[in-house]
Amino acid sequence: MPQFLNVLFGHMSVVGPRPHALEHDDLYKDLVYGYMFRYRIKPGITGWAQVNGYRGATEKVEKMQNRVKFDLFYIHNWSSWFDIKIVTMTIFKGFIGRNAF
Repeated sequence: MPQFLNVLFGHMSVVGPRPHALEHDDLYKDLVYGYMFRYRIKPGITGWAQVNGYRGATEKVEKMQNRVKFDLFYIHNWSSWFDIKIVTMTIFKGFIGRNAF
């Protein structure tokens, strides 16, 4: 629920790339192409990567590469309908699916 307060205050969006820890930024900014492009928009409570299973721990660089690929796809293909689709998928899939956090 605190994240919804961040949305109300304008610090976050409902949909967008999920924020990562600062340690991840330092590690992945040089390892994953496009990693820092995710910061061109506000972070979100849910996102395209999350509803497609790319959430949680990233023990391998490949996992972060896939997450960033989905985040960049969202950024380049944003629309209101896409946001509605992601929120709907989050309700039906994100909270009850495997790897839910």
